[in-house]
Amino acid sequence: MEVILLERVAKLGQMGEVVKVRDGYARNYLLPQGKALRASEANIRRFEAEKAQLEARNLETRREAEKLAAKLDGQQFVVIRSASDAGALYGSVTTRDVAEAATAAGFSVDRKQIALDRPIKELGLHSVTVTLHPEVAVKIRVNVARSPEEAELQAQGRSIQDLAAEAEAAAEFEIAELFDDIGSAAAEEAPGPRAG
Repeated sequence: MEVILLERVAKLGQMGEVVKVRDGYARNYLLPQGKALRASEANIRRFEAEKAQLEARNLETRREAEKLAAKLDGQQFVVIRSASDAGALYGSVTTRDVAEAATAAGFSVDRKQIALDRPIKELGLHSVTVTLHPEVAVKIRVNVARSPEEAELQAQGRSIQDLAAEAEAAAEFEIAELFDDIGSAAAEEAPGPRAG
């Protein structure tokens, strides 16, 4: 099916272009979302008549998106989840979770605007793309942790594996000191050679 685009669509084309797409994509996404019209003679004339209004509306929404992008770019949001000691989440962090964290921090972000490169299934800092407008996208960081304290440590650049290794090393050091103390105490209590 050929459609005329009413706005820029990623990986498809710019506003005003006539493109050929699969029928299902047009019927189920482009047409209902108001992103395109069927490419008939009447619709092409209609687009030409409304082109100035569409471009003005697109420019206005782009400006609003750029203002929000300036504030949102590089922000870090904390998502608290339960996880194993190795850092694997029990479940995963979804686009809805990221949107809720951003909204709780005062940003108006919809889950449909968030693009995860891959599912977030482990603790740590993750880079996430937010598409505010077809022409405006920003990167944010999602800090997935088991507690706010752990999130703060991760924000400083320390991972839970580092913390676990430090705790293990400290425990081994304490055990070694304890055995040294026991060994030296036993040596002091041991009787010396008897003169006989």
